[in-house]
Amino acid sequence: MKAVVIRKFGAPEGLEVVDLPVPVPAPGQVRIAVEAIGVGGVDAVIRRGTLAAHGFREGHLLGSEVAGRVTTVGEGVDRSWTGRRVWAFTGLAGGYAEQAVAAVEDVLPLPDGLTGADAVTLGGSGVVAHFALDRARLAPGEAVLVRGAAGSIGITAVQLAARIGAGAVAVTTSSAERGARLRDLGATHVLDRSGEGGPSAPSGFDVVLDVVGGPRLPHFLDMLHPNGRFIAVGVVGGHPPADFGMRLMDAFRRSLSFATFSSDTVPGPDRQAVRTSQFAEAANGDLRTAVHEVLPLDQAASAHRKMDAGEVFGRIVLTP
Repeated sequence: MKAVVIRKFGAPEGLEVVDLPVPVPAPGQVRIAVEAIGVGGVDAVIRRGTLAAHGFREGHLLGSEVAGRVTTVGEGVDRSWTGRRVWAFTGLAGGYAEQAVAAVEDVLPLPDGLTGADAVTLGGSGVVAHFALDRARLAPGEAVLVRGAAGSIGITAVQLAARIGAGAVAVTTSSAERGARLRDLGATHVLDRSGEGGPSAPSGFDVVLDVVGGPRLPHFLDMLHPNGRFIAVGVVGGHPPADFGMRLMDAFRRSLSFATFSSDTVPGPDRQAVRTSQFAEAANGDLRTAVHEVLPLDQAASAHRKMDAGEVFGRIVLTP
């Protein structure tokens, strides 16, 4: 089968299309004929070699979520899964391929009316947005800033924050066109990437949801109100300065909170329950997704170049 692996860490040109054996589902797994593959920010972080210290090696088969049809089930799996259209989490490997395997507890049937492209745009990111806002205890009337809101996590978070009744839903983004699209989704204020939004922008925030990280993270910590909560859900812009915690200590009397959040810490059944609800909402139009572009699998490097250049609004989807 055709697949895309990391031949060399670094630039997108290090991705390579290869032929691999079709995977055989282990006990408790299903095999899926892939129709859509989500290209996520974590894929770019792995590709760059940022997580090499955590066991990722060159030769790694990228991809964490796919949609398609179950063709084979492993030992112990109900055969009624065979032939069903599903979304699946494949871990942090195995998705950039024509065939993928996943544990059956990480598989969900897709509702009628939801495309595979929409499913892989929402499946992983929607859960992060939901539980991160829950962890932040965002309450009606509070002001929230979604930093890096043009990605799939941010797009969902903006909609959920507006639904909660936030008093202000601010976003950082790179252009007026993107800002207009985010306003259409529920944003009330648009800031540039540095956090500047002119005289009408809120003076501070109760919650900052940060997808970016990177060297400017401490600046956004400073934008919190007293008792403000900062939730880091990604590092697509790189790691923050090693001494960023000093910003918290310097603001000791403001009682600020900083937390990282990974959906890995949420029990599987809880993740799947939220995902099922969000898929149903997306199918009936109550929750919107943003598929930036659909590209063939062998153009994975092009998809990563677009991500690195900051050109993507929502998510790029690959198809075998």
